[in-house]
Amino acid sequence: MNIELINTGAELLVGRVLNTHQQWLCRQLTDLGYEVTRQVCVPDGSGAIQAAVREAMSRADLVIATGGLGPTSDDLTRDAIAQLLGQRLILHPPTLAWIEQFFSQRRRPMPASVQVQAMIPENALVLPNPNGTAPGLAMESVAGKQWIVLLPGPPRELRPMFLESVVPLLHRVFPLSSKFLCLTFKTTGLGESVVEEKIAGPLQVLVAAGLELAYCARVGEVDVRIAARGDSTENLLAATEKIIRDLLGPVIFGTGDDSLESVVVQSLTARGETLAVAESCTGGFLANRLTNVPGASAVFLGGVVTYSNQAKQDILGVPSETLRDHGAVSKAVARAMAEGARRVFKSDYALAVTGIAGPGGGTGEKPVGTAFVALATKQDTTVHLLYSPVDRETFKFVVSQKSLDLLRVAQMGRPSPDNS
Repeated sequence: MNIELINTGAELLVGRVLNTHQQWLCRQLTDLGYEVTRQVCVPDGSGAIQAAVREAMSRADLVIATGGLGPTSDDLTRDAIAQLLGQRLILHPPTLAWIEQFFSQRRRPMPASVQVQAMIPENALVLPNPNGTAPGLAMESVAGKQWIVLLPGPPRELRPMFLESVVPLLHRVFPLSSKFLCLTFKTTGLGESVVEEKIAGPLQVLVAAGLELAYCARVGEVDVRIAARGDSTENLLAATEKIIRDLLGPVIFGTGDDSLESVVVQSLTARGETLAVAESCTGGFLANRLTNVPGASAVFLGGVVTYSNQAKQDILGVPSETLRDHGAVSKAVARAMAEGARRVFKSDYALAVTGIAGPGGGTGEKPVGTAFVALATKQDTTVHLLYSPVDRETFKFVVSQKSLDLLRVAQMGRPSPDNS
């Protein structure tokens, strides 16, 4: 089965908006066992959209197009595809009723122009959009050999619609010929080449038996994705998982779409423990990652951004002589910041970070990219030196990643309060 993806929108081509649809949809389809063979981006014009879909239909079993279903003058996908398939647009009363309800619930006047979203190709299957006003559409080709799926552009509308409406359609119309399973291991602390060196050799026999093995490196993390098809899928993945966990051990922090911050919050919640943070070089990014996790309020007590030396003294109680003798970016100051945060917030754990993000401010002894990460607990305080000479934004992520992983690993080595 061949699937082609068409993203529409001038904003994507001029670089004003990042095309996240391609990455997200391809990831979802691949994990389901389907293969995307081609993806293109075209402007909003009807001619460009029709040409792209016509060409894709000459090869693909399924064409997915995103964007252009809204009410404005540049939303032309719905009309263009209806014309291409020779279908007239008709009013769909349930969609119109939903649009009216959408505006009524928000106590906003409904522009007359939005009613165009209730006009659908006569033979189309309507995909509900609980997060917006433009429904998705699914249509068979004239010959009945292919399907075309149209999805709205906003990610907060497209993603739930794909998961709730398109995936069941795929399973019904394009069932897989054999069983397919996949699993992604999330790791941190090792580079991609090191991860591969540790597991590639021992997995060679399983790869020869049909195992699909792939690596994906990103800042601070490496994903290991395994997949298999056929009747022996479960046994093959089980054998592979055992080898990977045995060889990588604690560098695996999760699976699937787990984030390091969510794993930390879940662990703290399960143990009934609390956390506070004190940040300098990360400027609140560490706290931001933690508070992005639903339920973080149960365990994350608070954080402070003590960017200046004076703030470190006034808020966290870092001694002035420590700052004078060792400098703001030092093991001693990181330790004092963590212990101060734990004292101020009365938390079980406290993380502290201080470093030189650059591009200026470095010295021969402490070059740009130097950071100290500290973890204070009831028992002791540990400080780690980190060196990551990258751009400021990447530096902040790497330092926050190291901080969260320091806490995760420390929790692994400590008994739960319930068992202590």
